Amino acid sequence: MRVDLITREYPPEVYGGAGVHVAELVKALRPDTDVVVRCFGMPREEQDVHSYLVPPELSGANPALATLGVDLQIARDLEGADIVHSHTWYANAAGHVGSLLHGIPHVVTAHSLEPLRPWKAEQLGGGYKLSSWIESTAFAGAAAIIAVSEGMRRDILRSYPFLDESRVLTVHNGVDLEKWKPLDDADVVRSLGIDPDRPSVVFVGRITRQKGLPYLLRAAAMLPDDVQLVLCAGAPDTPEILAEVREGVAALQRERSGVIWIDRLLSQPELSAVLTAATTFVCPSVYEPLGIVNLEAMACGAPVVGTATGGIPEVVDDGVTGRLVPIEQMQDGTGTPLDADRFVSDLAAALIEVVSDPVAARSMGESGRRRAEAEFGWDRIALRTKEIYASLL
Repeated sequence: MRVDLITREYPPEVYGGAGVHVAELVKALRPDTDVVVRCFGMPREEQDVHSYLVPPELSGANPALATLGVDLQIARDLEGADIVHSHTWYANAAGHVGSLLHGIPHVVTAHSLEPLRPWKAEQLGGGYKLSSWIESTAFAGAAAIIAVSEGMRRDILRSYPFLDESRVLTVHNGVDLEKWKPLDDADVVRSLGIDPDRPSVVFVGRITRQKGLPYLLRAAAMLPDDVQLVLCAGAPDTPEILAEVREGVAALQRERSGVIWIDRLLSQPELSAVLTAATTFVCPSVYEPLGIVNLEAMACGAPVVGTATGGIPEVVDDGVTGRLVPIEQMQDGTGTPLDADRFVSDLAAALIEVVSDPVAARSMGESGRRRAEAEFGWDRIALRTKEIYASLL
C-alpha cells in the first residue's frame, strides 16, 4: 500500500503542531507502509519526500490563491498512490483534486477548522473565504475525516452538519516519548534568562488569537512576585496581534521581574530543559483541537494548566496531571470568553494554586508523564491510522 501524505509543513520547515504531527506520523508509519511525502517549500534531502514551491506567476498573489497553485502541482503527481492523506486546508485541495483525478480515496486529518478561526480574515482578507471553501469542499468529498480529539470531532460535525457521522473518526495526536522526556539542564535554562531556582509558568505557542496570550498576560499580573512568566512565543499571525502582545508584555515587565519573552524558535533540547524546569506549563487557548505542546510538556514532567475547551480536557486530567480552567465562550467561531474578567481570574487562580505547592505540582507532572506513556505514543496513533487506510481499500 502506497500512501501519499500531503502537508504544508515538513522538517525542517515546521512551525506548528500540524507539522509535528505529520513528521511523527510518517516516522511511525514507514516501518511497514510505503509513504511518499509531498510538502510545500524548499527541496528536502530525505528519500521519498517531494517539495513544491509556489508557481512564479502566483508569487505575489493572495496566500490562499498561492496555496492552490502548489496544490494543483501536487495533485498532478498523485497517480499511483493507493491512499492520499492531507493535513490542514493548505493541503486539502491537493488531496481532493487528486482523489477526483486519479480515483484515490482521500483521507483528511483536521488539525483546526476554518469556521472556528474567523480572525484569519485579518491575515488572509478574501483568501479566508477561499480557504474556507477549500476545507468545506474537501471534507464533503473525503472518504474519511480524522479528528485529533473528540472535541474536534464535535466541532467538525457542528461546523459541517452535512457530513455523514460515520466518516468522521477520532485519532488523538501523539508525542515522541523518547525525544520529549525530562531533561535537567540548569545551564541551558540560565542561558535563556530563566532563573531555575525561582518558580516558573511557561507558555509555548504561536502568537495567534486562538492561543489566548493576552488573557495570560492579564492573569500573570496576579501571580506571586517570585513567579517567573516564560513566554516562548513567536510567528505572529498579524502585526496587530503582535503589537497587542508587545504592549502587554511591556506593561507586565514594568510591574514585576522575571517576565522572559523568547521570540526565537528554541531547539528541542532547549525546550525540553525549559519544560522540565517549569513549575507548570500553561495553555490559555480559546480554541485548541488538542494541543501537541500540552503532550510535550506532560512528557517532560510538567503539570499543565489549560483551558477546558476543545480537546484539552482529553489530555489534562483535572487535579491529577494539572488543572482545567472553566470557560464560557461565544458561539460565533471566535471562542471569545463571555466574561473575560472571570476567565482571567479563574486562570490566575489555577496557576497560583499549582505554583504555590511545588510538591503537588511535581506529583502532577509525574502523573502527566505516565499518562503520556500510556495513551499518546505514536505507535498507537499509527496503528489506528493504518486501520482506517485499510478500511477504504
